[in-house]
Amino acid sequence: MISHSYKLDAWLPTTKKEVEARGWDYIDVILFTGDAYVDHPSFGAAVIGRTLESLGLRVAIVPQPDWRGDFRDFKKLGTPRLFFGVSAGAMDSMINHYTANKRLRSDDAYTPDRRAGMRPDYPSIVYTKILKELYPDVPVVLGGIEASLRRLTHYDYWQDKLLPGILKDSPADLLIYGMGELPIKELVSRLQAGTPFHAIRDIKQTAYLTDKIEVLPKDILLFSHEECLRDKLKQAKNFKNIEEESNKQEASRILQKVGNQTIVVNPPYPPMTEKEIDASFDLPYTRLPHPKYKGKVIPAFEMIKFSVNIHRGCFGGCSFCTISAHQGKYIASRSKDSILKEVKQIINMPDFKGYLSDLGGPSANMYRMKGKNLELCAKCKKPSCISPVICKNLNADHTPLLDIYKEVDRLPEIKRSFIGSGVRYDLLLHRYDDEKLNKAAHSYTEELIARHVSGRLKVAPEHTEENVLKMMRKPSFEQFGQFKKIFDYINQKYGLNQQLIPYFISSHPGCTEIDMAQLSIQTKKLHFQLEQVQDFTPTPMTLATEMYYTGYHPYTLEKVYTARSKEQKLAQRQFFFWYKPEFRRQITQALQRMGRKDLINKLFGR
Repeated sequence: MISHSYKLDAWLPTTKKEVEARGWDYIDVILFTGDAYVDHPSFGAAVIGRTLESLGLRVAIVPQPDWRGDFRDFKKLGTPRLFFGVSAGAMDSMINHYTANKRLRSDDAYTPDRRAGMRPDYPSIVYTKILKELYPDVPVVLGGIEASLRRLTHYDYWQDKLLPGILKDSPADLLIYGMGELPIKELVSRLQAGTPFHAIRDIKQTAYLTDKIEVLPKDILLFSHEECLRDKLKQAKNFKNIEEESNKQEASRILQKVGNQTIVVNPPYPPMTEKEIDASFDLPYTRLPHPKYKGKVIPAFEMIKFSVNIHRGCFGGCSFCTISAHQGKYIASRSKDSILKEVKQIINMPDFKGYLSDLGGPSANMYRMKGKNLELCAKCKKPSCISPVICKNLNADHTPLLDIYKEVDRLPEIKRSFIGSGVRYDLLLHRYDDEKLNKAAHSYTEELIARHVSGRLKVAPEHTEENVLKMMRKPSFEQFGQFKKIFDYINQKYGLNQQLIPYFISSHPGCTEIDMAQLSIQTKKLHFQLEQVQDFTPTPMTLATEMYYTGYHPYTLEKVYTARSKEQKLAQRQFFFWYKPEFRRQITQALQRMGRKDLINKLFGR
């Protein structure tokens, strides 16, 4: 049993009573979050709370405040000495609330017992407006993924319109985008040194709205919000600049006018050093939900309870993914000591039975990977290091990762460590010039499949057709076929009966009904009856969303077809389920309509 699992002062205070129990007569920073308070490094409010606490500050958290009625949750702790912090939570609230069909979800994984309706749509805006109404003079700092991905003009699928950068609607004084530890530390250090809040304008990875701005020579001036409303091509051109700057090591400041004001986005921090990322993960988290949720289940916590995140960032650059917009493409890896320390913490959890659910990251097998010549990386602005081809400058050595797996498995209390994060098989199959890298990739593949799969290994080919995969920035489907052969061979060699579970997307920009018919034929050949599938959902700040909204590819400015209506989307989605008798008739009719009787025979012939 862990000693602090029942000591209330092991968590940051959430009520007036808990604040008084600590003998505090003031609070430095009060954080408001749309998620339940889980004191764990996978939950943003806990990370920022613990980071501020490590600077000697008194910090309190108000999780899922009631925004209706008398605003008592916003008043209960009074005013902080420095500022309020606001985050919508670990997800964009609209993805959290609605399905790809825009239906309201009946549950929320970040809320005790999945209870729906515990946060509003767009909490980043709603919470900030309430705080500014109650305390107009107290600064508000906005963070979290919702604010991060909406920092400039973006398409909102749920309102089906182009919205301005979120600071136009949220009266926050400063926005921190991406992973917030470094900017928040710098902000506090300036405030402690006596700089007034509104004089702080140059911290990296922050954005603010201003009436007056001096344009500097290196600044990138985007088309204004109003120009983008009038001309979709301008929105597409803007996106290319935004994506390139969020993935550069030496980026420029970005300016965008909205009305008579300007949103200023300062360039990001360089990737965190090992020391910096260790410092964040080594903070004294209890790794548990706050005791006030005793007896309740928080699904998002249950999912990561016995897992360890070993790095941040992803250089895949998939067109529908928000990771690079939020964490960047450069990998920041933790030290072996820091990882083992967290594994030992998990071992001491009361209900741990010896099985780690994941030793991973945004992509499971990118730990410690970086450029061979870092000067080349400093000049690079490509959003992906592996698409359309694997960069020759990438040192994709799997040896450090194998070392981590082996060290963890040596611990006597660990029965098995599984890899639950998605694996990039293109990194495993690639033939490198350096034979050492080929050997390491081969050893890693065998180690992974033989010892770290908990019955099912998830991979994400996403589609089968070249033209769609190119839009997605994903490798050829042939590689999935190759990987499946290796997977089956290793299973046979070790006498295992494991499943390979591929993920696929329908209605992605560039995908047609014929492409979906081909997908069903290709997957049928490999004897798959698909279950892990989804309809493309446009999320702010991804390449795929810009193609969906503008109808252009931001890099080539060529026109791109996209299924947009409910009927078009369902027509594509049904091809996933060709093997179900209830879909056979409508699929046959669709292929007849398209004049592709040849495909009917391939799909339903013997």
